[in-house]
Amino acid sequence: MTSWFSEHPHQPPSNSDTEKTTCQLSIRVATPDDLGLVAQIIAESFHSQNGFWGWLFPLLRIGIQEDLKHRLATASPHHVCLVAIDNTDGADNIVGTVELGVRFSDSWTRVGKSFPYLSNLAVLPQHRRQGAASKLLKRGEKFIREWGFVDVYLHVLEENHQARQLYLKLGYRVHLIENNWSNFLFKRSRQIFLHKQISTDQK
Repeated sequence: MTSWFSEHPHQPPSNSDTEKTTCQLSIRVATPDDLGLVAQIIAESFHSQNGFWGWLFPLLRIGIQEDLKHRLATASPHHVCLVAIDNTDGADNIVGTVELGVRFSDSWTRVGKSFPYLSNLAVLPQHRRQGAASKLLKRGEKFIREWGFVDVYLHVLEENHQARQLYLKLGYRVHLIENNWSNFLFKRSRQIFLHKQISTDQK
């Protein structure tokens, strides 16, 4: 599955859900009408709007939206975009999102087979630490079980400590720490490839 910015985000989101939920959250599959808001959430979570990036931000958001639109239009049986909805005030407010797909095996992953992959997990800053990221991940894992898989993988930046804590709390473990020349040359944070084996009786 192609993903615009999930693997090399400029400004990684913090998705720690350690505090008690204070809003009424529900999870559903995204529709084409949601994609504008979904793209905005992803763009805000992974990209700065200051300085040089501020000039590019509108183009980045449009690119993300068009990419999402294309993936939804392909109607792949193993792809879904989920959104977290805050129903506290009776409205249908989208506050977070995650994508799921199946990637083909790559030698660098050391997986050796096609595997489910989670990407673009993003939650609006004012709605973080309220359970949205956890609910999105758990619902995503349910889809993966329904597809007939028992494993799931994702990337997280080494410096994104809050997100790493969330993933570890939910049972994800380090599969591979990726190193390449660009990390050293541009002083970028390394990516950690995480894996989780999903229990067949997990709810």
